[in-house]
Amino acid sequence: MKIATYNVNGINGRLPVLLRWLEMAQPDVVCLQELKAPQEKFPEAAIREAGYGAIWHGQKSWNGVAILAKGGAPEETRRGLPGDPEDIHSRYIEAAINGIVVGCLYLPNGNPAPGPKFDYKLAWFERLTTYAKSLLNHEVPVVLAGDYNVIPTELDCHKPASWVDDALFFPESREAYRKLVAQGWTDALRTLHPEEKIFTFWDYFRNAYARDAGIRIDHLLLSPQIAGHLVAAGVDRDVRGWEKSSDHAPTWIEINSA
Repeated sequence: MKIATYNVNGINGRLPVLLRWLEMAQPDVVCLQELKAPQEKFPEAAIREAGYGAIWHGQKSWNGVAILAKGGAPEETRRGLPGDPEDIHSRYIEAAINGIVVGCLYLPNGNPAPGPKFDYKLAWFERLTTYAKSLLNHEVPVVLAGDYNVIPTELDCHKPASWVDDALFFPESREAYRKLVAQGWTDALRTLHPEEKIFTFWDYFRNAYARDAGIRIDHLLLSPQIAGHLVAAGVDRDVRGWEKSSDHAPTWIEINSA
């Protein structure tokens, strides 16, 4: 089974790119972030025509997450992260697909930092960590995939010095990610590529993609029940170079069912 995460940076504006990638890569499950579309504007018909069922949690202009499943509809198990009933941001959706719980998340960016947006990022991260622990307690196969807006280590960015003033690389953000993973999650891409500079995001500015001046912020975390079935992980880097593409590239894993 191939499971991917892809921050599309506006699903309707990038729809041709998404459909082209789906046709090329043929993932079984896809977690999408930054739909930037209200619930009624999700392109369900086009996604269905491409062979995928979908659930989504839209929001006008900002945020928005979705899960696609090839050949059938995902069974929704949660919409929204628990812990703050006042939080109306569309940042988490979850489904059961072929015996696997798939959580799709879009963690807050946190900039400018310090400030209220960074405080919200850390609070959201804490809620995610609490909920992730409850998922582990169920002892079922879980994949938490999405745009975490965290550069975990210096290996995960082209030039660490240029990111020290960014919320994605703040010590508090990195520590929150470390604390989450330490619960027992496996960072799939880093586990299979422990020493490689692998990026998932390249800014639109300063010719970042051509210079490969990227960062790794899109992650797939695996529970112990599925981590042992991980056989491959990678980034479809070339997609970032397509015309009118997102500033992220699809990131994926392959798991066996043995």
